[in-house]
Amino acid sequence: MTVLLLTFASAALSGMILILLSNLLSFPSLKPKPPPCSATKVSVLVPARNEAEVIGRSVQSLLSQSYFQLELLVLDDDSDDGTDEAALEASQNDDRMRIIRGKPIPSGWIAKNWACQQLGEQAGGEILVFTDADVHWHPEALNAMLYEIECNGTDMLAVMATQRTKSWPERLCVPLMAFAVHAYLPAVGVHRTGFSLLAAANGQCIAFRRAAYDSLGGHACVRDNILDDIGLARCVKKAGLRLRMAEAEGLVTCRMYRDWRTVRDGYAKNILAGYGGTAGLIAGAVFHWVVFIVPWGLLGLGIAGQPVPWHPYWALLLICAGLSVRALSAWRTGQRVVDALLLPISVLLMTFIAGQSMWWHWRHGGPLWKGRRAVA
Repeated sequence: MTVLLLTFASAALSGMILILLSNLLSFPSLKPKPPPCSATKVSVLVPARNEAEVIGRSVQSLLSQSYFQLELLVLDDDSDDGTDEAALEASQNDDRMRIIRGKPIPSGWIAKNWACQQLGEQAGGEILVFTDADVHWHPEALNAMLYEIECNGTDMLAVMATQRTKSWPERLCVPLMAFAVHAYLPAVGVHRTGFSLLAAANGQCIAFRRAAYDSLGGHACVRDNILDDIGLARCVKKAGLRLRMAEAEGLVTCRMYRDWRTVRDGYAKNILAGYGGTAGLIAGAVFHWVVFIVPWGLLGLGIAGQPVPWHPYWALLLICAGLSVRALSAWRTGQRVVDALLLPISVLLMTFIAGQSMWWHWRHGGPLWKGRRAVA
C-alpha cells in the first residue's frame, strides 16, 4: 500500500511539473502596449451588490485608463449599502459612467449571471469587458487587453488577475487558484485545441468581442451555472471561437477576500460545482492529501522507525517536488514564494472549505452568498 501511494504521488507530481514547465514557456502575459486600433469602443461592465466599500477605487481606476474610448456601466443589484452613491461619487460626474438598476431575477437564473446579461444588453461597445467591483486597474490595462485581443484574433480573453493577499487565510488559500491553472491546465491545449474541457477563466476580468458574445446568447448560455466564467470559456470553445488566457502581470489586480470567513465562504460557494458534485469533490480532496500530505506522514513514520520504501529519499523527493510546483506557480503569478512551505496547511484548509460546501448543499440546497442563495 505504501509503495502504491508513493508511486501514485510520483506520477501525479511528474505530470504537474511537465504542465507547469510548459506553461512557464507558453502562458501569455499582458503587455502595456497600445492596440493597433485606438477607435474601438469598449464597454466595461460591473455587476455590483453591496460593494460600497470597494467600488469607488475600482471606478476611479477604470475612468483613469489611458484608453479613453470607453463607457462604464455599473449594475446595482439590489444593494442596501449605498453602492450606487459610492460609484457616482468616485466618478466625479464623468459622463462615461452610467448606473443601471437591476431587474428582478427570472426563474432559472443565477443572480450574477442575470446582472451580467442585463449589462451586456445595455452595452454599446465593440468589446465587452466584464469585471468585478473589487478589481483595480493600472492605467495601461485596457490598452494591454485590446492589444492582446486584436493582435491574436481573440474572441474571448480570460485575464488572470494578479491576486493581492494580506491575512494568513488569504495567503494560504487564494494563490491556489493560480496553482491549479498553471499546474493542471496546459495553455497550449487551451489555445490550440477545440477540447472544451481545456478551458479556464476568472470572472474578475473577461473580455469578449461583441459579435462572439452575442453569438453565444450572452450569459444566457450559463444562466444557471455558478461557474459562469469557466462555463463561458467552454461555450466559446464549443462554438468554435477563439479563447485565449493571459496573466495580468499586475495590470489588473484584486483582493478577493479579507479574512478566514470570507475566504471560506467565497471558495465554498464554487468548489462543489468546480469538482462536478460531491463524489468529485471527495475524490479531489483524497487526491490532494495523497500527493501533498501523505509524503510528510510517511517521512515521519520512517523517522519513527516504521518500514518505508527508500526512506527518506522517496518521501523527501515528493515533498520537494510538491513545494517546488507551488513555489514556481507563486513566482509566475506574483505571489509570495515563501508561502509554498505551508502547502500542507493550505490543503487542510481547502479540505475544510470542501466540507463547508457539502454542508451548504445538504442543509440549504446550495451555496449561500451575500445574504441569498447563489443558485436559483
